[in-house]
Amino acid sequence: MTTPKNKIRNIGIIAHIDAGKTTFTERVLFYTGISHKIGEVHEGQAIMDWMEQEQERGITITAAATTAFWYKTQAGRTDENRHQINIIDTPGHVDFTVEVERSLRVLDGAVVLFDGVAGVEAQSETVWRQADKYKVPRICFINKLDRMGASFDFSFNSILERLSKKAVPFQLPIGEESHFSKIIDLLQMKAVSFSGEHGEKVTYEEVPADMQAAAAKAREYLIEKIVEHDDELMHAYLEGNIPELDKLRATARKAIIANELVPVYCGSALKNMGVQLVLDAVVDFLPSPLDMPPVHGTDKDGKDVFRKPDDAEPLAALAFKIQFDPFVGHLTYFRMYSGVMQAGSYVLNASSDEKERVGRILRMHANNRAEEAEIRAGDIGAIVGLKKTTTGDTLTDEKNLIILEKIDFPDPVISVKIEPKTKADQEKLALGLRRLAEEDPTFSIRIDQETSDTVISGMGELHLEILVDRLRREFKVEANVGQPRVAYKETVTKKAEARGQYIKQTGGRGQYGDVELYIEPQARGKGFEFVNDIRGGTIPEEYIPACKKGIEEALGKGVIAGYPVVDVKVTIFDGSYHDVDSSEAAFKIAASMAFQEAARQAKPILLEPIMKVEVMTPENYLGDITGDLSARRAKIREITDRHNIKVVHADVPLAQMFGYTTQLRSLTQGRGSSVMEFGHYEPVPQNIVEKMKGDTEKAKK
Repeated sequence: MTTPKNKIRNIGIIAHIDAGKTTFTERVLFYTGISHKIGEVHEGQAIMDWMEQEQERGITITAAATTAFWYKTQAGRTDENRHQINIIDTPGHVDFTVEVERSLRVLDGAVVLFDGVAGVEAQSETVWRQADKYKVPRICFINKLDRMGASFDFSFNSILERLSKKAVPFQLPIGEESHFSKIIDLLQMKAVSFSGEHGEKVTYEEVPADMQAAAAKAREYLIEKIVEHDDELMHAYLEGNIPELDKLRATARKAIIANELVPVYCGSALKNMGVQLVLDAVVDFLPSPLDMPPVHGTDKDGKDVFRKPDDAEPLAALAFKIQFDPFVGHLTYFRMYSGVMQAGSYVLNASSDEKERVGRILRMHANNRAEEAEIRAGDIGAIVGLKKTTTGDTLTDEKNLIILEKIDFPDPVISVKIEPKTKADQEKLALGLRRLAEEDPTFSIRIDQETSDTVISGMGELHLEILVDRLRREFKVEANVGQPRVAYKETVTKKAEARGQYIKQTGGRGQYGDVELYIEPQARGKGFEFVNDIRGGTIPEEYIPACKKGIEEALGKGVIAGYPVVDVKVTIFDGSYHDVDSSEAAFKIAASMAFQEAARQAKPILLEPIMKVEVMTPENYLGDITGDLSARRAKIREITDRHNIKVVHADVPLAQMFGYTTQLRSLTQGRGSSVMEFGHYEPVPQNIVEKMKGDTEKAKK
């Protein structure tokens, strides 16, 4: 049964780690009839946490997709009331932030969960910024209101203060902590109770007398916030007319889709309270594919192209995730923006200009799958059989080409050396690493040119630990892993020019390459830019790509300590060639020599990753914590209160944070905790650079 596009919702569940995302999603699967038993995270039985590592650790590592069908609680099981919700449950741990990034790129809406005790936490801010980046409308759900210390007001105020002034409560809890019993729906001005073994029976009743005044005040505030977005309703409201419920819902929907209003819901997923009402809100307030603007891309010439979410439009789809399935092989998850994708058809990968055959099309349910003949515009599916498609590639109709905007991913910040335990493991290790790197754009592999060691890099210690564990389990590779090392980078701080000459003429065919270039710094994060400013053919056009390649290879090994060079602009402006002896190889080497010489003159500096750290501690340990952080070169931004604990917000070099969790436990007698995420790169102080240079020289001896 094909779902009309206005009845499709593509949503993500996003939050800080331990806010209850997977528990929430398990209830969604149960209430929508996808599963007949609720899998609990703490029992290692959650359907969406299907990987062994997820079940053992009780955390989400990879984004899992599923499709559910929902009938609104007050509207009956009719075809008119049947809504298809494509859900992606994303990880909350910062090391796996790539999964959130690529999911939000293709989703139309999000449900953001918050722990009712902690309110907004570090990763809550990160996922919120990611949703802002892609302009994703969202609904907030304050979860765990049954826990000791839970407070709806505290959590809501933290959303207002740290995330968005546009947040408005659409519900109020009746009671908190162990007394949390019901929820007030402010739009309908009804109390809602949940009964049955798993809270599946939803009953609307009158608001209790002792909550009437608070609910009436909150409803008045809500209506004021909604009518602000419609002049006609505002005018009627100012004249004393309360708008009808349908008009309020329609106006709220427009404002939410435009990111002008953020509804806040409440409940406890573990206690089966409030999840069904959030599903109603997803249907009522989050956009369908038809509510989204036409997707923007470019053609081969870089001209703007747009595609509407229409089956009749030419095909346009974005591959947002690659996964290796032990049963079906190479899986490519994709979002259809326009047209129809059919099993057995051919598509063009516009990003790599390769023609690909669509083998089978699957609708995913965590690690289970159902075969489909086709996927239409506005939907999400997975393809078996694509050989040359990677994350962020566009699949399109070769006669009506479009290239969609790629997905940007953060660079890895931590590295370890890895080697196979036996000769037999060598080939399996290379295959396993290659497959993991295809799946995960924040995981990279390189060979150290001096030592021939294989070095893998990722977003954090847990990220690399999980990947090494996957090598052992999925690829049956036993490997030795070195100590974590920081992924430093190098850049330049001033403009400098240099000449590189590679000339060997000793009888017979020689080598001749001569390149002059200048190097200059770019803004942080701008990357590498190559400019060809050769006039008068002093270097023939056919040697320019070789020059560029030589420079790109030289970028991999900086002049201070051999780390990659970033954020530089290189302009080649002069040189010379020999009719017989010049070659691509000679110009490649000459350009590389010129780059290295210019980099030495351009005041190079070393950059290190700075982590945003939040430390939660009882107040009596605060002095010890701040003292220890200062000794780690931390810049303390602020110290805030969260209930009866202190939260220290600091920027700390990653190099100083290895082993911090153990030290924190020791300083606070096990009562402190911390979270850390990548912030930005900063220059390394000169005294540290000198020490690092000394250590490098010692290692060579």
